[in-house]
Amino acid sequence: MGHDVPMTERILSEHSGGVAVITVDAPERRNALTLDLSAQLTEAVAAAERDEDCHAVIVTGAPPAFCAGADLSALGAAKEEGLRAIYEGFLAVARCTLPTIAAVGGAAVGAGLNLALAADVRLAGPRARFDARFLQLGLHPGGGMTWMLQRAVGGQQATAMTLFGEILDADAAQRAGLVLRVVEGDHDRLLAAARELAKPAAEAPRELVTAVKAAMRTTRELSKHADAVDTELPPQLTSLDSPEFAARLAELRSRIRGGGSGEGRPGSQQ
Repeated sequence: MGHDVPMTERILSEHSGGVAVITVDAPERRNALTLDLSAQLTEAVAAAERDEDCHAVIVTGAPPAFCAGADLSALGAAKEEGLRAIYEGFLAVARCTLPTIAAVGGAAVGAGLNLALAADVRLAGPRARFDARFLQLGLHPGGGMTWMLQRAVGGQQATAMTLFGEILDADAAQRAGLVLRVVEGDHDRLLAAARELAKPAAEAPRELVTAVKAAMRTTRELSKHADAVDTELPPQLTSLDSPEFAARLAELRSRIRGGGSGEGRPGSQQ
């Protein structure tokens, strides 16, 4: 590939309504990740984490693809340092302290599958495809793909995808548990669905959102229920003392006194 870089090859980031929408915008190369794009993606995630008004992150790719993987010319010249630099963009998503959603409207291939797997939740458009592809290229998987994929879909389905080349379309990905749901319609509808999914996190106190995500990361590695109870107790006590909880409790009590629905009244649940 030549050195002329299309003007549209960039990472776009828009913060609004408590949500950062980060778009890999390199449609001429089907959003394949270069070293520069990975660095920009890393910075976009960091900017979302720095923005106190941002409570959730949506990652997507400019149509028609989601992300066609890593730029093969960059991979061909890469040694360990180069490979880690290419990984860094999707690893930033995986490390993100805010809840993350991948809005997958087209092909997610190789490192693009890694980018989708790095998110906490995946929504798919009807044209989505999930393709490991490494084996067919003569490459060993990288970036932790085998770990992420097995945790997402189980060992058997992950083996079918990595060693036997099985490609999942949107419906098959939903059946496998790789995506939460399939959103019919165009890319705008997919992004609207992702924003709607992110809305409760966007409206909740940011410190609570990040604490819950941190607890989930810890408890999914635990083997005992009692250890999960102990993990959750300190941040729950902190939230009970927060002004946000006091304000929301007062609002709920006011609605109940005013004749509103008794659903969710204080004392009915933690």
